[in-house]
Amino acid sequence: MGRVITLRQALGEAMSEEMRRDPDVFLMGEEVAQYNGAYKVSKGMLDEFGPERVIDTPIAELGFAGIGVGAAMNGLRPIVEFMTWNFAILAFDQIVNNAAKTLSQSAGQFNCPIVFRGPSGSAGQLAQQHSQTFESWMANTPGLKVISITDPKDAKGLLKSAIRDDDPICFMESEQLYGLKGEVPEEEYLTPIGKAAIRREGTDVTLVSFNKMMEVTKAAAEELAKDGISAEVIDLRTIRPLDHETIVNSVKKTNRLVVIDECWPFAGVSAEIAYEIQKYAFDYLDAPVTRVNSADTSLPYAAPFVDEYLPTPTKVIQAVKAVMYR
Repeated sequence: MGRVITLRQALGEAMSEEMRRDPDVFLMGEEVAQYNGAYKVSKGMLDEFGPERVIDTPIAELGFAGIGVGAAMNGLRPIVEFMTWNFAILAFDQIVNNAAKTLSQSAGQFNCPIVFRGPSGSAGQLAQQHSQTFESWMANTPGLKVISITDPKDAKGLLKSAIRDDDPICFMESEQLYGLKGEVPEEEYLTPIGKAAIRREGTDVTLVSFNKMMEVTKAAAEELAKDGISAEVIDLRTIRPLDHETIVNSVKKTNRLVVIDECWPFAGVSAEIAYEIQKYAFDYLDAPVTRVNSADTSLPYAAPFVDEYLPTPTKVIQAVKAVMYR
């Protein structure tokens, strides 16, 4: 068994390694320096790289996102950490109107190599304004790449790839997964952007998910196996560009698809996947594509409502049995 570290350590290693490799890379955001990061992802980085490259910002997301975009346009490679993507709503003007459009508006003269990162989605009883999932929002914008991670090894490899990429990237994490442990190689490696991962091979149904819903999906697959149902589990990893080829090939084998997605159902990632499958694999389907989403409402505060709102293994199992006609 190889080295086991947490997701937060993997992300911190990725940033530190890239900052050692390239002096143009720097980190900025709320509490990233003196406090070692709101979730301790940047622990020790201020001591190693100093305040010129690990920069505490005011609580002004629009302002420091704009500074990051300007720095990227002038040849640097900023990493902008948001304490949560819920707070990044204030910075959407810079992300959507400037970062995403720099290359096209300059007719290819300027690119914008910047990574916007932080936790997306719910994190327990944090109520309506702190529990939203933004992968589908960002993926709706041409010019942005969107990565959403759950596995420590992939988190490190994908963040390193994102920092080296010449396009603006939205890197989605989860507050509830920072302590998740996994095997992470010590040697240098990169994980390719735009390629999904098959986490479990199966023959009866394809389950597709991303971010912390992967934990829900894997738990459901374990229970389904006890009932004699073999589920193939796919972790998207990248939302845009979407690796529909891996999903299509799986559906051609299993003939059934359930998408587990914390995004709201209307115009979400699961809706796009359903469209792709009916376009490219319709003749292989033995049942309609089924989605398990968060409820189509704002997330209430009370604990029983949180459980009712989010996808759960039980809801996934029910959806699978529906497409299996069992």
